[in-house]
Amino acid sequence: MLEFLQQEPDPETGKFMRRVRSFVLREGRLTPGQEKAIERSWPVYGLTRNMGQLDFAEVFGRQAPVVLEIGYGMGHALAQMAAENPEMDFIGVEVHRPGVGTLLMEIERLGLTNVRTYCDDAIDILELCIPPASLHRLQLYFPDPWHKKKHHKRRIVQPKFVDLVHSRVAEGGILHMATDWEDYAEHMLEVMESVQGWQNTSNERPFVQRPSWRPETKFERRGKRLGHGVWDMLYERLPAQE
Repeated sequence: MLEFLQQEPDPETGKFMRRVRSFVLREGRLTPGQEKAIERSWPVYGLTRNMGQLDFAEVFGRQAPVVLEIGYGMGHALAQMAAENPEMDFIGVEVHRPGVGTLLMEIERLGLTNVRTYCDDAIDILELCIPPASLHRLQLYFPDPWHKKKHHKRRIVQPKFVDLVHSRVAEGGILHMATDWEDYAEHMLEVMESVQGWQNTSNERPFVQRPSWRPETKFERRGKRLGHGVWDMLYERLPAQE
């Protein structure tokens, strides 16, 4: 169960190609609660890349706006959003199994039916499993900042990533990013200004106040008490140009 990152060989050469990833897998052991939640609920709420491109109506049993969150951590905020917005459906992508286990525990505790999760690389899932122009919103909250300059190439927010997101978000849909690293916030803005097809929804300044749909985390509240900043960015996908 949760066979993770099953890399496929190149169909022409048969070689396994390495790719720069935006994460490092440093997960600890599953707690008994997480492990039991995975055993009980992964068959119901888990998604895998070998399912191919999703039919959201088939996955959730209804037609509803779909929100995708990349890197949901332990899943508390994602579960809260799903509980507070029952008219929407949510898909999370997380590489760490303890986080997946905790999200499944929250799904069980809250009795949620509008959440599904992958345990996989978000880039692969966007490319292989998310239909074009299908997402109401894509959320990327507090991604690894890779603060050393030599590691900046590992940051997930790059022009190629933003173009991929653009192809998966519906016209008028939203890319919502948040970070507590000012340098990364500036990097995000620089990338967004270098690509086409997006409009910053902030009228007065590059950043926006935390939207009501994004729960404030304990980590975030602690950072604010210590004087740390948080930067939210909301970009709307523009209609395709003729």
